[in-house]
Amino acid sequence: MANRGSKGQSVWRRAAIALEEEPERRWLSFVVHHGARVLLLLLTALGVYLLFPAPRAPDATVFERGVVAPQDVIAEVAFDIPKIPAELLREQTEAASGVPPVYVLEPAASDSVLLGIGGLFASIDSILVDVPPAEHGASIRNFMERNRLSPTTNSVNLILDPQRRTTLQRSIERAVRELYPLGVAPSSLSQGVSTIRVAMPSGAERLVPRDSLVMPDRFYSLAAERLRGQGADALELQRLIMIRFFEPSLIYDAERTEATRERARAAVDPVRTRVLQGERIVGAHEQIGEAEEERLRAYQAELTRLGRGMDGEESGTGRAIGAVLFNALVLGILGALVFFFRRSLYRDLRGLIVLTALTLTVATTASLIARFSLPVELIPVTFAALIVAFLWDGRLGLTLALVLAVLIGGQTPFLGVTASFTIAVGGAAAAFSVRVVRRRTKTWHFVSIVAVAYVAAAVTIGLLRERGLMETGLSMGWGITNAVVASLLAIGFLPLLEAFTRITTDQTLLELSDLNARLLKRLSLEAPGTYAHTIAVANLTEAAANAVDANGLLARVGTYYHDIGKLVKPQYFIENQPRGRNPHDKLKPSMSAAIIRSHVMEGLKLAEQDKLPEAVKRFIPEHHGTQQISFFYNRARELDPDAQLNPADFAYPGPKPQTRETAILMLADTVESAARVLQDPNPVRIREMVDRLVSQKLAEGQLDQSPLTLREIDQIKDSLTNVLTGMYHHRVDYPTASPPAPAPVAKAASEPRPRDAVAAGGS
Repeated sequence: MANRGSKGQSVWRRAAIALEEEPERRWLSFVVHHGARVLLLLLTALGVYLLFPAPRAPDATVFERGVVAPQDVIAEVAFDIPKIPAELLREQTEAASGVPPVYVLEPAASDSVLLGIGGLFASIDSILVDVPPAEHGASIRNFMERNRLSPTTNSVNLILDPQRRTTLQRSIERAVRELYPLGVAPSSLSQGVSTIRVAMPSGAERLVPRDSLVMPDRFYSLAAERLRGQGADALELQRLIMIRFFEPSLIYDAERTEATRERARAAVDPVRTRVLQGERIVGAHEQIGEAEEERLRAYQAELTRLGRGMDGEESGTGRAIGAVLFNALVLGILGALVFFFRRSLYRDLRGLIVLTALTLTVATTASLIARFSLPVELIPVTFAALIVAFLWDGRLGLTLALVLAVLIGGQTPFLGVTASFTIAVGGAAAAFSVRVVRRRTKTWHFVSIVAVAYVAAAVTIGLLRERGLMETGLSMGWGITNAVVASLLAIGFLPLLEAFTRITTDQTLLELSDLNARLLKRLSLEAPGTYAHTIAVANLTEAAANAVDANGLLARVGTYYHDIGKLVKPQYFIENQPRGRNPHDKLKPSMSAAIIRSHVMEGLKLAEQDKLPEAVKRFIPEHHGTQQISFFYNRARELDPDAQLNPADFAYPGPKPQTRETAILMLADTVESAARVLQDPNPVRIREMVDRLVSQKLAEGQLDQSPLTLREIDQIKDSLTNVLTGMYHHRVDYPTASPPAPAPVAKAASEPRPRDAVAAGGS
């Protein structure tokens, strides 16, 4: 409002005098304020250039598949066309799988086997010496069972026969000495291995086909040939003994195998083909296909490495300056929007830092995506758009998404329609989805909205560029992945960014509007009259805020918490007092006024303990402003006309309402309290009451510091009148069988209380 009051005028006057006396200081302040923001924009533009230092091509259409090249593109330098990562990985895997495993021949393995076999027969000889002859059979059987040799009558008799036992031992030892130096493979050798590489003790290596290997079964068969003529029982016992002490002489060397396979992977050529200098990459009036697009991008990458443009000329300072100016002008679109239409954000350096950080995050991720040839659908513009839409609104989120689409689409790796179109569609869907979905618990709703947008973009580009079903399907999958990951990250980072920017989002307000929240639950149980008053005022405030395009949700939530200070002493406020009992009757007016005033500070303490946002806490002191508690002030004068009263002791501490929402609450709070004692609340009387009370607030200067205009105040009065009329409309009198008996206290109940008394307790 125009009139700021005598105190406000003195402050502004002193400020004006100071500026007149110190023009240099005023100019310095101007330069620092705006210069910091311009510098932030230029640094962002420079940062994007450093992420994408490649010079721009003269015509972006040469990079787009499905379009016709306007002219011949001739290679000014020779360059390689690399294999795509998936192709290179597949070939490296195939090369590694073709490397046979390495096994080391261990001569000492035969010594270990011979030692075990010798120990077995030595134990048998010891048993035969130490045990009486009558017990030889039982003792040998028990020994064979302990050594898992499956004793039978014939095998026990064979062991008891010294000649046959010696023949068996020599046959086994001969087989080990003759076959182990050739290399005996382990049974764990995979059936899929057709060849192995054997490392000899001399250091030499040789390839051995699987068919030439001495596998365990073949080893047992070859050993059996050395025991011919001894019968089946002898052959079976020899097999069991060899199985019992078997150790392969070919030991798998995992480290050497992996080193050999790594050399095979490194040997795979990462280059698919080489284009020579002077070779035509694509001809004029030819449609660019997948192969031509790949060659063009490889050519641009080589020119970027050499610091040259598509025309083959060296990239100098002019190109670098042009690239930075391009980035600055594109980002300047967002800056101009903020400067002309979002002045509060322009003044908020924290908010501008968040916008800058989001822009650089998207640009950095896009740079990595270009470097590793990843899909453009993974560029996280959705993350940035969601954050901005949550913190501010969908319009700013949409603007940021479109600016990023132009910015990223103008960088060399993303020149053309595909990247900018995909980024714009995904970012726009993210910005709009926040308006559709307002609760964090419905995260999957806006994930679905963004995912559908990416699917639509993939289908559109697929049809436009004649892509195959597989490529289009992959594009859809990457877009859906972006939607899921970006949305979850945005929800996770949002509380941190809310705290940094000191912005209270609609999602936080919706969570605070839960009437089962701790403070509101306490209010409903401990101060039910205040709670009922709060709900009624909240309806008035939200309707009036929406009528003037203020934040209706913030107005409602702020109203819910504006009187929580009354929880400390609820019985001292009229709406919580039983009829006929008023504790103020026993107190001095100054003490009563102090108690009434204290609910503001008590409310701020409770709000601080509950960690309510600043936007909600300001409703507690500002809804009363600096109004006088006139009922107790007048009562104090009546009791002691000669007393020197300090008006500040009978007034709320303030400040006056600073926002439209807190100013609306002041008006709604006042008219709702007065309407409760209004005689015959018909529309005319309600309108007269609203006009009178609002005019009184204007005359007292309570709205001087709020941004409300006179036109908006008229709209607020209309809204308050309409809602109050609906709340207090006349109900139909239904006929009854007999008239009700008159209440003996009807006259007393209908008598109005002094409005100031109501204001002292309710407003």
